[in-house]
Amino acid sequence: MNYDAEARRAQLSQNQAAGLPAIVVGIDGSATGWDAFAWAAGEALRTHGRLVAVYVMPYSEPAVALGVPYDYVGAENTRHEIADEIEAAAVGRARDAGVPLSFVSEYGDATATLTDIARSVDAHLIVVGRSAKIWHRLTGSLGHRLTCRKDAPVVVVVP
Repeated sequence: MNYDAEARRAQLSQNQAAGLPAIVVGIDGSATGWDAFAWAAGEALRTHGRLVAVYVMPYSEPAVALGVPYDYVGAENTRHEIADEIEAAAVGRARDAGVPLSFVSEYGDATATLTDIARSVDAHLIVVGRSAKIWHRLTGSLGHRLTCRKDAPVVVVVP
């Protein structure tokens, strides 16, 4: 799998089918992420569109901020393994649903990355799952941050 941003853009351009509306869905392997994926797949079927599933990997780990000894190489390998597992699951679910899928995994901030990808594929919709983390009520969830932007309509799937 290639995690280079330039390669991602080339891959999306190659996979972009003419005339099919794109739906960008953020997935992270959580139950709410897969609920969002299922909803987005259903919407893609209804609109004869295609899915662009996006998994955003963080740049750093919380242990680094706390000054805890950290295995960077091991963490990097683990991130790539998780991305590969999520991609395999997404490909299988899209195939079962009969929906064309492009998968992207990239490092960065989830809000900025989803917005950037939505712009690059001219997405008609961005779909994410509702955050289950309690601290997002204080700091703001991904769904809230996306809805504050005006790049594309956003659907937050609540299980």
